[in-house]
Amino acid sequence: MIPINKVQDIIARHDNLEKELSSGSVNAKLFAQKSKEYSNLGNIISIAKAYLRFDQEKKDLEQIIQDKNNDKEMIEMAEKDLNELRNKKKDYENKLKIFLLPKDEDDDKNAIVEIRAGTGGLEASLFCSDLFKMYEKVSAKKKWKIEIISISKSEADGFKEVIFSVSGSDIYSYLKYESGVHRVQRIPSTETQGRVHTSAATVAVLPEAEDVDIEIKDSDLRIDVFRAGGPGGQSVNTTDSAVRITHIPTGVVVSQQDEKSQHKNKAKALKVLRSRVYESEKRKKDQERSDNRRSQIGTGDRSERIRTYNFPQGRVTDHRINLTLHKLDEFLSGEIHEEMNQALRLKEQDIKLQNLN
Repeated sequence: MIPINKVQDIIARHDNLEKELSSGSVNAKLFAQKSKEYSNLGNIISIAKAYLRFDQEKKDLEQIIQDKNNDKEMIEMAEKDLNELRNKKKDYENKLKIFLLPKDEDDDKNAIVEIRAGTGGLEASLFCSDLFKMYEKVSAKKKWKIEIISISKSEADGFKEVIFSVSGSDIYSYLKYESGVHRVQRIPSTETQGRVHTSAATVAVLPEAEDVDIEIKDSDLRIDVFRAGGPGGQSVNTTDSAVRITHIPTGVVVSQQDEKSQHKNKAKALKVLRSRVYESEKRKKDQERSDNRRSQIGTGDRSERIRTYNFPQGRVTDHRINLTLHKLDEFLSGEIHEEMNQALRLKEQDIKLQNLN
């Protein structure tokens, strides 16, 4: 049962927004935000109004059924309508519950993704590269834009670490389910006895923070510049273009040396640092909201093992929802990545609905 006042609040908010937007008094900065909210409410408003009418419509039909003066056909029609009305109420209730579910305020944001090779040496770095290619393919399918922030390469075209930003629509709400430890089981090309090795890579997905999301004071930053170095100690360039920024209050440190320009390296480092500090603050708030933490699929914790990619068996398993897809190649190519993501979203939705009851 949904509290009537919550449904009334939806209708009242929709009516108020309609008046505001039609008045012409809303400034340009807020107009887009309020228009989006109005459009979102428009998807549920007819259901909210129908839900409020239920008790009166139920009462009217019950009166027809109980009135002995009515003929049999009219009573049977009223009974049929009452049964349909009750079924509709259940449907309305479920839709309203989903609409009223607490939403992640960062779902509309772009994301910064960090992939790091874990246990497994060279094989782990190759898997790190495989994961990056998978996200490249998913992004291409969804028409998202990827921008490399930094890459640390290993032998055989593997990555020790890769950090990149993803921009477009529905980014963080999709990619946030990728945070955690990804494990791979396969036979390395260097393995002569055909033994399956297990390696891992860690994925961290951060909502890309804007200046308005979190205040980073210049006085809280320590910025060091140094000469960028390449593999084997070779110099990338002869100027002090590399940048290391430390956020003193949190201890977050970001280094950037991929660009030849110190200014560009500083801008990229600040972009990552802002998002890391923002995510750190977000985690503190989430931990304070124990109900919210329980409603999440996993915890978003980077140390949590979330998925296993088993090459010999051609399967990928998500351990948070115990879902196995026997289409590993299609998954890595981005073709059926959406299938896994939808299953994760639906499971989280179910948990939140249970908490709402």
